[in-house]
Amino acid sequence: MSSRVSLRVYDGEGMLPDIVRLIETQLSEPYNIYTYRYFLHQWPQLCFLAYMDDAEKGTVPVGVIVNKLDRHLRGARMYRGYIAMLSVDPEWRGHGIGAQLVQTAVDAMVQRGAQEIVLETEVDNAAALRLYERLGFLREKRLFRFYLNGKDSFRLVLPVPAQRPQPAVMPPPRRLIPSDTIL
Repeated sequence: MSSRVSLRVYDGEGMLPDIVRLIETQLSEPYNIYTYRYFLHQWPQLCFLAYMDDAEKGTVPVGVIVNKLDRHLRGARMYRGYIAMLSVDPEWRGHGIGAQLVQTAVDAMVQRGAQEIVLETEVDNAAALRLYERLGFLREKRLFRFYLNGKDSFRLVLPVPAQRPQPAVMPPPRRLIPSDTIL
């Protein structure tokens, strides 16, 4: 079976049924339509769907990531990206789709000024923890009974290195004392 994955940025309500299906069947947290629209209408450019172009099945939605970017603290100039939802169809796990979605989302948030990216995941979701830690996320703290199902979560953070300008080529230092001067 030959297949190829492609990512598409959210481009309207026509994608919403695929997003809802992927998230409702895989995530433990129940979301209502208003939650989806909160993210999708305010940050459509930060939400991505993965489609598998499969020779047997045609183009199939296999993954989704939903994000936002906001000021972190009131009055602060720091922008924080937030990964709200990530889901990959179990049939297509192990193909790097989750990593591709996360990296694409991180790149998009950093390009728009994010200085850090955060998310929460259940403490017993070993696969998600491995994925995020492999991509550079660090466990910041444990949040007790964070989810409606009573489970704890870890908050993970990805610090984004400051974009430092490349140093200009500097001329060799000038000598302040002439080289023929005896001290």
